[in-house]
Amino acid sequence: MLAIKLKRIGKKGYATFRIIVSEKRSKVFGRFIEDLGWFNPHSNELKINKERIEYRLKNGAQPTDRVYNLLIKAGVLKGQKRPMHKVSKKSSEEPVLEAKAPEAPVAA
Repeated sequence: MLAIKLKRIGKKGYATFRIIVSEKRSKVFGRFIEDLGWFNPHSNELKINKERIEYRLKNGAQPTDRVYNLLIKAGVLKGQKRPMHKVSKKSSEEPVLEAKAPEAPVAA
């Protein structure tokens, strides 16, 4: 399955990203099928090829959560943004009840 994801480029400490299409399970720095644009998180600049992205989405490519949110921001997709960080299991579980101290034996 194809995925639309970010590929990190740029120098150390100042990352910019390419928006690429590649196989979902392939490494980000490996081969990719198509370059669809770029994103600079420092200046919030985004340049994408909307026609090619719409074509890839129509043919079954799935965007990652971050790319999905960028596409909503650019107006390519409509809907709510996805949370990018998963909720930890500790906060989603019910609170643990405090254990009671054992009662002292009663002398009769």
